[in-house]
Amino acid sequence: MSEAIGALDALFEVLANGVLAWGLAACGVAQLSKLLIELVVHRRWRPAVLIETGGMPSSHSSLMTGTAAGLGWELGFADPLFALAAVLCFVVLYDASGVRRAAGLTAQRVNGLPDGLWDTHPQEGPEGAPVLRPLKENLGHTRAEVLVGSLIGPLVALPGLALLGSPLQIAQGAGWLPLG
Repeated sequence: MSEAIGALDALFEVLANGVLAWGLAACGVAQLSKLLIELVVHRRWRPAVLIETGGMPSSHSSLMTGTAAGLGWELGFADPLFALAAVLCFVVLYDASGVRRAAGLTAQRVNGLPDGLWDTHPQEGPEGAPVLRPLKENLGHTRAEVLVGSLIGPLVALPGLALLGSPLQIAQGAGWLPLG
């Protein structure tokens, strides 16, 4: 019984964490906008973009900048924890447009090489023919994708924190949970 109460307390603590909730919400908004962009720009319904990496905008950037901005809002922008979040944010943004993008461009070049160029141990398809699966190419982001994603983060997280609060506060304000 006490384990169940402990688990419930932990759940309430997570729900009380508005910074986490609004950082994740910013990430979700960025991912959902990929579907909208797919519909408007490419004129196709492709829900797979909701779980893919890469593309416009960067949801990783939204998550990190939203969370860092939320920490600054809650704790103060002079707080050392905000400094840590900002530094981690810069690392993720740099990685998304640098290392991960370079890996994607490398995969694109490898996928363009002729079959049978090197000896591999591929899976065998029908009639014993080798099946070489292409490498994933859309790994990173352009600087524009990172920039747009990094703007979405604070634009979602800060108004959410300032106007609505944490999910626990929202649920209590709506009367779904008792106050206290």
